[in-house]
Amino acid sequence: MDLTPTEEQRHIQAAAADLLAARSREAGARAVRAEPAGYSAELWKEMTGLGWPGLALPEEYGGADGGFLELCLLFEELGRHQVPSPLLTTMACAALPIARHGSAAQRAQWLRAVAQGRTLSYVRAAPRGDWNATGSDVVAEPAGQGFRLHGTALFVPYAGTADALLVIARTGGPEELTALLVDNAPPGVRCERLDVVGNDPHYRVDFTAVTVPGERAVGAVGSGRTVAGTAAELGAAATCAEMAGGAQGVLDMTVGHARRREQFGRPIGSFQAVQHHCANMAVDVLGSRLGAYESIWRLSQGLPATMEVSLAKAWGSEAYQRVCALGHQVHGAIGFTYEHDLHFFHRHAVASALAFGDADHHIARVTRYLGL
Repeated sequence: MDLTPTEEQRHIQAAAADLLAARSREAGARAVRAEPAGYSAELWKEMTGLGWPGLALPEEYGGADGGFLELCLLFEELGRHQVPSPLLTTMACAALPIARHGSAAQRAQWLRAVAQGRTLSYVRAAPRGDWNATGSDVVAEPAGQGFRLHGTALFVPYAGTADALLVIARTGGPEELTALLVDNAPPGVRCERLDVVGNDPHYRVDFTAVTVPGERAVGAVGSGRTVAGTAAELGAAATCAEMAGGAQGVLDMTVGHARRREQFGRPIGSFQAVQHHCANMAVDVLGSRLGAYESIWRLSQGLPATMEVSLAKAWGSEAYQRVCALGHQVHGAIGFTYEHDLHFFHRHAVASALAFGDADHHIARVTRYLGL
């Protein structure tokens, strides 16, 4: 395993960092908190024009034929600059699972649409929104040549503006799942925005007698668990990259504050206690990034990565929150005010720790994997 970035990867990350740094004032978490969509539509158009949604998609569908690792460099920078965006949900949780499990017709239609700027969302309707649960609260009943959907899904990101939803629905017994592509416009689909701790918008989505044609099934009927596994694995790894970027953003902000803020006629960064805090933060940032990219590299190479993803998610979830806590310690009272951006990172850390399973969930997966 060689995690040394190539010249092309360095260029991708540097270009993303420059763009997001320039746009963070009008497209960052603070700027878009009152936006109905939850993100900047103008920045999304710019990102689409630069080919970000198509970066990891095949060239035949309008993509750049890049890899998952290159895509995660974008997620890292989005986290570092706290710019909410539907890119992670669209790509890691919907488009790439469609590319892996979908039919030729589905890939031609949906991957091309994503490369052109259409957005998708992922509906993992686990009972009570629990990532440990294995079933689904959305039921797909046979109806002619297709299905009719009923049920409710919680915590669906960017569902209010997504063009379509990749829904994991129950089609037989409690454990039989099928992945279905559902248009977000037909009668019977209702989205209600939830009040959540994070910066990304999440929704309750109700399905009432929604008709879905049979050709909208991604993979074979009953194979939804495999599709859900792909979406969860890619989504968790992508979230690890985003968390590593967020932790780096907190570290940068904290070091800058320690250099500027003076007490007793000296910058507070000259005091050993503050230096220890910053050093501990740097260790957590480095560990988070290493774990994230080890799992991302394995996924990009098509290698088994179950344990690596869970290790990265368990460590990164707790490390990011530790970095935020120490950042608050160094900033003092100013870091707790609404006017300071640090609290947006803290909200992101808490929400990201819960996404795709918290640390306890992933530690349990590692112990099962090791047979402990």
